Amino acid sequence: MMEAYDPLHYENLARSVVNALLQAEAVAMPPATEFSGSGVYALYYAGGLPFYEGIASQACHTPIYVGKAAPAGGRKGGRSSGADGSSGELFRRLRQHSRSVEQAHNLHLSEFRCRYLVVVPVWIDLAERFLLEHFRPVWNTVIDGFGNHDPGRGRRAMRRPRWDVVHPGRPWAAALQTDDTVEDVLSLLDGRA
Repeated sequence: MMEAYDPLHYENLARSVVNALLQAEAVAMPPATEFSGSGVYALYYAGGLPFYEGIASQACHTPIYVGKAAPAGGRKGGRSSGADGSSGELFRRLRQHSRSVEQAHNLHLSEFRCRYLVVVPVWIDLAERFLLEHFRPVWNTVIDGFGNHDPGRGRRAMRRPRWDVVHPGRPWAAALQTDDTVEDVLSLLDGRA
C-alpha cells in the first residue's frame, strides 16, 4: 500500500527550502551587495586542483561545502540584534569563508561561487541537515574544518583541521599541531571528489 504524502514531514519541509536554495543564482564570493538575514548556503569550486576534478564545475552542480548562518544569540536563546528581527549573519559568514579561501596558498577566490538563501530561522537547521545528508560535501565530511574559527588562547592544543592540512595559509591554523600529511588526508577522498 502506498503511504500518504505528508507535506509537513521533515523531508518534504526540508526539500522545499533546499529546492529554493538550489534555484538561486550562483554568484561570485562574497556576494557583491551586503544583505540582511540568516539562512543556508552552498559553496562550489570550479578550479583545477586534480583531487577535486570530480566536483569542479562552472555549472555549480555539486557543492564542496554547505552551511548555515543562524541569527546571533539564537544558540543561547537570545534574539537577533536587528530591530526588525533580521541580522546580517549570512552575508558575514560568506565573507568569512571568502577570507579563508583567500588565505589558502593553493586556492583562488575567483574559482568559487555560492548560492545562498535567507530563511526564516526555524527552518535553518532543518535545511542544513538535509543539504549535508543529500550532498555529503567534501569539505563538510572528509576534508573538514573549513568553517572553523580561530580557537583562541587556551585552546591551542586542538589539532589542525584537515582542511588546513590540504589548504595551508590561515595564520591561526599554522600554530596547531598535526600528524596528518596532505597525502594522508587526500587518500581519504577515495574517489569522492
